[in-house]
Amino acid sequence: MVQVVQAQFVDGEAVLNITWQGQNGDLPNPILFDSTDVDIRRWATEAVRGGIPGITADANVNFQDFVVERFSATAGLPNRVVLRPKTPFGGRGA
Repeated sequence: MVQVVQAQFVDGEAVLNITWQGQNGDLPNPILFDSTDVDIRRWATEAVRGGIPGITADANVNFQDFVVERFSATAGLPNRVVLRPKTPFGGRGA
């Protein structure tokens, strides 16, 4: 069983939320809000290859054509970076 401890966020950090193959999960550790899209895709690829809470490990993960969106912190919620497919709702590949 994996135990996830919610990370504490400081200014400039964000939670990375990933949608992959109809699954959704957050990286357990914060990332820098202004990280490059290339870095975000690379970190997400490494994380999903090993598996993260909410997403089953997938050695063939590829985020090359995924969209990176950034949402500033609001009302007690930290900054969020979302990595999602270009098609909404995380549709499964054919």
